[in-house]
This record gives sequence, C-alpha cells and structure tokens, in this order.
Amino acid sequence: MFQRLDFNENPNVGVLCRTNEDVAFIQRGLSKKIKEKVISALDVTLVELSIADANIVGSLLTINSNGAIVTDLIDAVDIKIIEDQGLDVFVMEDKINAAGNDILVNDNGALVHPHLEDETLKEIEDVFKVPVHRGTIGSLDIVGMAAVVTNKGLLCHPKVTPDEKRQLEKIFNVSVMIGTINHGVPLIGSGLVANTKGAIVGNLTTGIELGRIEEALNFLE
Repeated sequence: MFQRLDFNENPNVGVLCRTNEDVAFIQRGLSKKIKEKVISALDVTLVELSIADANIVGSLLTINSNGAIVTDLIDAVDIKIIEDQGLDVFVMEDKINAAGNDILVNDNGALVHPHLEDETLKEIEDVFKVPVHRGTIGSLDIVGMAAVVTNKGLLCHPKVTPDEKRQLEKIFNVSVMIGTINHGVPLIGSGLVANTKGAIVGNLTTGIELGRIEEALNFLE
C-alpha cells in the first residue's frame, strides 16, 4: 500500500524513518493519524526513536531483517530499543558514520560509502549477514540517500552510470530503475521509505513519480 504524506510538514520522510519487513523506526512527536498511516502502508510494528536528541532517524540508522547499523552518537537506551525488536546492532565509530546516508542494504547485499574502513565493512557484513561492497550511485558517496532498495526492487538516482547499475543489480539481486521523488528530487532515499509490502513517500511526489516507484519496487505484480 502507498501513503503520500509529510511528517510535521516535512516531505523528507526518508530522513526521518527507516524500515525493514517487520519494524519501522520513526522520529518522535508525530500525530496518531500519521503513525497509523505509516503502519497501514508498511504493515510493520512502529517504534519511535530519537538518536542524539535528533529526529533524523533515517539518516543515522539503517536496517535489514537481521540487524541494524547506527551512528556512534546513539546512547545505550536507544540501542536497547533497537535490540528489543530482535535486531543485532553495530555502532559505527568510523569517521563516516551517518549509517542511513552511507549504507544501502536489503536481505541480499549491501552497498556502502567507498571510504568506509575495512574493519567497519567486516562488522557491517557480520550484522547484516550479507556480502558488503563499496561503491557509488550517480557518482555520489551517500548511497543510502541516492537509492531505495527492497527485496523486490530498487529505485535510484537518475544519473546512475551503466557500471553502477550493473553493480546494483548484482549486489541486491533485483531489477534497477531510475526516478525522482518530491517533484523532481533525485535523492530517492530522502523522501521514500519502502519494504516489499508498501511504501510511504513525501507528499510533494507527483503521480508520474508514484507510478515509477510502483513499477521499480514491483508493487504492480
């Protein structure tokens, strides 16, 4: 199911929320109506979270069905909130540690910022239980914002190169399409949150963009 919405008048829902197939972590302070729409769209348990007193949960955290990677700004209370959802947690202490911005992952593989350290890559692989690769999308290092991937499809930045597209298809074992969100924004991850059951997208997203999302993430089957 699709929901086109905003969080307190902010259409950048991908910066403020992160999901897998079972749980979505979301900024605190949203109305009951908005939270119900998120649950309805994604068919998940909804968990409110604040990392370092910030609402940008989607930028600082990323998850698949096995685990979670989170910035080292997080405290012990919020780590336990994540662990209570049955996820292994790795706290990134790399100098690059905005996990949601810098890591793209599904249950088949992960693509990460090209400058992450070797030790960090090994920890990411252990937590997510998938192969991890360095790379870019549209020559951008922030791969977690340049695309959204589920276990059924991937929508990415329109400037993805042919080589990058081939790498994405191989890593994630899904088809890859290009598109935009929020009326022309190419950073897909900033305004789209999705799993195989549904998606939420910023309320500025056009009908044409919605159609592209549905096709790319295989909601038309």
